[in-house]
Amino acid sequence: MQIGMMGLGRMGANIARRLMRARARLRGPRPRSRAGPAARGRGRIGSRERRAIWSKALGAPRVVWLMLPAGAATEAAIGELGRLLAAGDTIIDGGNTFWKDDIRRARELEAKGLHYLDVGTSGGVWGLERGYCLMIGGEKAVVDRLDPHLRRAGAGQGRHPRHRPAARAAIRAPSRATCTPGPSGAGHFVKMIHNGIEYGMMQAIAEGFDILKNAGSQRLPQELRLAIDVADVAEVVAARQRHHLVAARPDRGGAGRGRRRWRGYSGHVEDSGEGRWTVQAAIEEAVPAEVLTAALYARFRSRQDHTFAEKVLSAMRKGFGGHVEPKVGKTRVSP
Repeated sequence: MQIGMMGLGRMGANIARRLMRARARLRGPRPRSRAGPAARGRGRIGSRERRAIWSKALGAPRVVWLMLPAGAATEAAIGELGRLLAAGDTIIDGGNTFWKDDIRRARELEAKGLHYLDVGTSGGVWGLERGYCLMIGGEKAVVDRLDPHLRRAGAGQGRHPRHRPAARAAIRAPSRATCTPGPSGAGHFVKMIHNGIEYGMMQAIAEGFDILKNAGSQRLPQELRLAIDVADVAEVVAARQRHHLVAARPDRGGAGRGRRRWRGYSGHVEDSGEGRWTVQAAIEEAVPAEVLTAALYARFRSRQDHTFAEKVLSAMRKGFGGHVEPKVGKTRVSP
């Protein structure tokens, strides 16, 4: 079976690499990102004619795996594929799609005889070596048929070479890298809640380190001030807190190097939108979610007035997911 890949960005290209390492046969449009050419050189990726790829190059039943930005790009691609593919073919959406859109798309594609899987994908910048955690929604028969390929993208116990042995051992990929929580929409719903939970976890870690950093504040009586090496604490605790603290740990080295690490972060923290959807789901279900909501609002506030905690959040987003916060004007940063 051949798989058509669309969206060879940071995660899409790495998923393609993992599949090709397992000798899967791939085809896809010519990549435009920096990550794409490296993937293209390792497998059957690079045709310029999308129509020829989907209608001729892939053998039936066709499988097309999308890793595109949520919203208009994914909507347009699925609309085009809905016209090009034939009954029995399958579309996999591995992007950060809103789960209610999955339900609508699955219904529309079903009327044409097409199958649709929504696959929440987690793994960040380390997914190439460690494998991706895949949360899959859709028809069980289709999931079972494609299970070997899904497992190739998700399986693996790789270690990230940058980290010390104790930290590397703590961030190994789980033994079970895929799950099928339910029908269409369930995969992206679980991924949405997964991201919402991470908002809360990251916010709690960031606030805790802000407290550690300010243990020597001049606001405290002299006898109660503590000079704490925050970088050293992060190194030790990282072995217990997996990727978040590893990503946030300042570089070690000469005097002041850890302090210089934070100068690269303004404290402005973006959100992918999934935290908003998580809070929206909590409201619709009448489920209290104080911490998750507060974590989302903290990101909103970070775009107005920045604290050290938000610098830690920015570092975690970049270290785990490769996200680079937008450049903003001068802002006041709390000590």
